[in-house]
Amino acid sequence: MKLLFLACLSPKTGNHTTAERIRSHIESAGHTCELRDAAEFQSPAEVANLISSNPTFEGALAIHLFKAGRLLLDIQVPFGVIFGGTDINEDVKVEQKRVVMEQVLQKARFAVAFTDKLKEEAELYLLSQSSRIYVQPQGIQTEVSEKFCWSEFLRSSDASIEHVDELRVFLLVCGLRRVKDPLYLVEVFSEWHYENPLNVLVIIGPKCTVCLCLFFLSNSVVRQKIDPLFTVEVEAVVKSIIHASVSPESRRTELCRCFCRAAGVFLAQERSQQELHAAMKRCFAVVNSSVSEGMSAAILEAMDLGVPVLARDIPGNAAVVQHEFTGLLYSSPQEFVHQSHRLLSDHELRERVVRNGKLYVEEHHGLNQERETYRRLVDTLL
Repeated sequence: MKLLFLACLSPKTGNHTTAERIRSHIESAGHTCELRDAAEFQSPAEVANLISSNPTFEGALAIHLFKAGRLLLDIQVPFGVIFGGTDINEDVKVEQKRVVMEQVLQKARFAVAFTDKLKEEAELYLLSQSSRIYVQPQGIQTEVSEKFCWSEFLRSSDASIEHVDELRVFLLVCGLRRVKDPLYLVEVFSEWHYENPLNVLVIIGPKCTVCLCLFFLSNSVVRQKIDPLFTVEVEAVVKSIIHASVSPESRRTELCRCFCRAAGVFLAQERSQQELHAAMKRCFAVVNSSVSEGMSAAILEAMDLGVPVLARDIPGNAAVVQHEFTGLLYSSPQEFVHQSHRLLSDHELRERVVRNGKLYVEEHHGLNQERETYRRLVDTLL
């Protein structure tokens, strides 16, 4: 069976990693799965034309009800959908999007939610048959690069490499998107950093995206891809710490450097999955500051690597992080600092959340169960 699989495929993102992993599960069952970026298509008609002109396609799959699922509405082959998280947590609040997603869910042969909470939300906001929504947590597998150099990683991020072994690096894995809310902790972390310069926050993600979003180059195409309200917020932060006389030629580099050094927050360029896991394993804690999550792979990967997690207390995070048992939750920037102090001073607490977090991932997020679930569901498209 040949499937068309649509997802948001920004390089080296959680969405891309998840899509590739699910594709491999499907192909391990003997199917052919053509993975395409949903951004390639402007309308459902384009996808319908692609499938009608390629009769070998016998089914389709999409991650995210609105961004990818809506593109399957006009196809004449059966399809399934996987909730992305923001579709159920955020997009349902926009009536126009909610109506479209409801149509997608009604037409889909099956739907997959990463958590029971996502399934409950979908049933509450979208008219759907509960029996067609399956809960399958994300499968997690980590692999650490043997060639990774911690001091080089910190140097390339402009973080101090003096007293490397004494630094307490909090690692925030994300691109600069409103839903990830990377500015949420900047001010409070800056204050904490000034009290103790050994505490630093490193944001790792697509560096070009981070710099362009942070520092507002005049590229209109880039601007169109950024949430305009979020752009205003970030611009205000940048203007508050940078003198306006920075030359246009060096703006990208200089603003980035000044912003980070002033705040004790540093930007790390995107890395391969293996290098990212190596950086996570070396950091003091992995941080999540998202406004909304379906299921954060970075949180689960940190647990699997034996690294404590400090996650914002939102439904998607609370579904996988049990406070003081598998990680720590916080509901304000000030509480983040409080929980970080606890993690620094209470070694028993740190050891407990690390031990239980790893056991939790091993018990609930194995690849074998995920593989069997998608194999079984894809068979329903035959």
